[in-house]
Amino acid sequence: MPGTASRVAGNFLLMHYFVTGATGFLGGHLTVRLLDVGHQVTALVTDRDEAREIAAYGVRPHVGSVVEKETVRRGMRGADGVFHIAGSRLGFLDRATAEAVNVDGTRNVLELVRELGIPKVIHTSTLSVYSDTHGEVVDESYRFTGKHLTDYDRMRARAHYEVALPMMQAGVPGVILLPGAMYGPHDNSVMAGLLGRFLLGHVHVVAAATAYCWAHVSDVAQAHVLAMEFGRPGEQYIVGGAPHTVRAVLAEAGKLVGRTRFPVPVPSWLVRPIASVVRAGATIVPAWRPAAHRLRVATGVTYLGDDAKARAELGFAPRPLAEGLPDAVEWLLRDMFEAA
Repeated sequence: MPGTASRVAGNFLLMHYFVTGATGFLGGHLTVRLLDVGHQVTALVTDRDEAREIAAYGVRPHVGSVVEKETVRRGMRGADGVFHIAGSRLGFLDRATAEAVNVDGTRNVLELVRELGIPKVIHTSTLSVYSDTHGEVVDESYRFTGKHLTDYDRMRARAHYEVALPMMQAGVPGVILLPGAMYGPHDNSVMAGLLGRFLLGHVHVVAAATAYCWAHVSDVAQAHVLAMEFGRPGEQYIVGGAPHTVRAVLAEAGKLVGRTRFPVPVPSWLVRPIASVVRAGATIVPAWRPAAHRLRVATGVTYLGDDAKARAELGFAPRPLAEGLPDAVEWLLRDMFEAA
């Protein structure tokens, strides 16, 4: 049965959704999409300042933390569905805190879904749980069993394989989505920073072979809506978009601002010794860890997944890179100039 806040508008059933990570990049786009349709959204926020800010957009804020289970329970009660998007990259938090958010936070959210009898939860994972695919475009049946390249990848893999999948197999009505590299307006990621520096003429070299699957954030947000409606509980869906090297994406973006000189491709064999030195130094200087992780990925790593299943079962239809990049580049340039 739908939660207590469900209501009908015309022939369309409007729902009450609980969203973690609503103030982030993907979570923000998803929340706007849900509100535009007319759904009610309760968003988990960490403090009252965030609560006031998000309430101005028509969102119901609930102050709590995924790492403190009982602080979330009241806000989630009565929801028709949950979108669990919250996560943390190691670069912004210490390792223990990031582990708690990514792993324990996922367990807490899914336990509450089960305890409160919520009909469905969408858990946002990432293609990085597959680690380096070595150029192969893998599907949902793939399972990486080696040592992950970065602490972030390892943490997200733990949340995926040690928490979400087992709990779904034990009866939690969940669907897992695995995005790749997302781009679009309001992106403040490391990749967006690289793109911005290139557009301003500050990036002259880039890893030759490093590649991701790329999808516009609006298309990934729509995939979450589709998964809530059509996704089969217990299933995983890659929602990555088409594969491109980082250099190809920079080149495509450069065309939009008239750049004719693209970054020089640096071969993997040249990056590896530098990455090894920085990685060794990071064991002594923790502040070097984010840079060490980025350099390791720059040695020609590929995070590639086939989204055919999501296209067939969910109707996932990511726009081509050439169609998606213009608004991302426009927002990025405007943001950089306003900050200057």
